[in-house]
Amino acid sequence: MKLSSQDREKIDISDDRIFYQHPRYVNHLSVSFRERLTKLYSKYIFENNVILDLMSSWVSHLPENIRYKQVIGHGMNEKELVANKRLDRFWIQDLNKRQIMPMEDSTVDIVLIVAGWQYLQYPEKVSIELSRILKKDCLLIISFTNRAFWTKSPNIWTNSSEEKRIDYVKCVLSSNGWSVEKIVNEKTYENRLFGFFESESDPFFSIIARNNKSNN
Repeated sequence: MKLSSQDREKIDISDDRIFYQHPRYVNHLSVSFRERLTKLYSKYIFENNVILDLMSSWVSHLPENIRYKQVIGHGMNEKELVANKRLDRFWIQDLNKRQIMPMEDSTVDIVLIVAGWQYLQYPEKVSIELSRILKKDCLLIISFTNRAFWTKSPNIWTNSSEEKRIDYVKCVLSSNGWSVEKIVNEKTYENRLFGFFESESDPFFSIIARNNKSNN
């Protein structure tokens, strides 16, 4: 998939470091979305895994009762990453300026991106770099909903419907050597009035892709 310069443009063209300079200790995703995400992680991530939580924040949504071999974080705000108690180490990097990451080939068992893909202006380059870092036949899980900081999202995201966003992520991955194995497209619901009623909450979208590239 080839993105145009117009596709990559965003409303707020100021340096992203300015936007992310102050920590935001809030949950940008609904309770029901976060619970569904943790349930998904419980199915695909195992104790002996080395995890890369890309575009992370002060929470990683991993199951609390499982300790993993290593959880590596990446993000834009140091204070948020320090507050994330699941991370064993982390680094700061603007992926819209530089896509090469400070990690060795084939050192990660699973990569997670939550509510982050919608800010990538060069997702194809990021996907290629992740295929270098991730071990062959291991998984990338990209999850998102219909929320975003819209002024910081490129046009390809803001101008698309929910279904087209799924197709967009799938197309970028498939075009760069990934095998898309599963797409989750679900509604989530939250209890209201002491559990007597349910109302629709954040939709849950997740694309699970396998790395076909060997770095040996």
